[in-house]
Amino acid sequence: MNFDEFTGQVQHRLELPGIGETMRAIRATLMTLGQRIPEDAAEDLAASLPMEIRWYMTGAVHKHGQRFDWKEFVSRVSEIERVDPPEAAYHARVIVDLVSTQVPPSDFQQLCDQLPESQNDENWRKLFKVVDAGGWGDAEEAQTCGGPQPESNGETATDANDNDSFDSSE
Repeated sequence: MNFDEFTGQVQHRLELPGIGETMRAIRATLMTLGQRIPEDAAEDLAASLPMEIRWYMTGAVHKHGQRFDWKEFVSRVSEIERVDPPEAAYHARVIVDLVSTQVPPSDFQQLCDQLPESQNDENWRKLFKVVDAGGWGDAEEAQTCGGPQPESNGETATDANDNDSFDSSE
């Protein structure tokens, strides 16, 4: 997949209005992920991505292997992307799902293995919700119209699953 196809897929899946918002979402997710994982893992993962996208995980990152949890990841993505945390979490999940389709399974598994799974805020499985659900597909896209949908209580599915992780008063 080349740069235009990758960014086009992200823009379509996230229903973003323009390339600026799309690039900001990609940069926020991949740069923050690159900060969290070791440099060699970031290089392996990024190697299969378009050159212009690869740079966000490697060249744009000044310090790899930082220790922070899922909540901090979402906070950083939210700040860079300039969106609310639930939206940033959703964007990151969709972007990581697209990345999973572009990289060798062994490199993606290495990423999953490097991010701990637990029952607290450190639980990085939240990042892989779309991947774990079988990925972005035509049926899912048709059902969700490309984004989080309201549930009966007025929250989006993303909000309902993550409210405990994004209390703005903390």
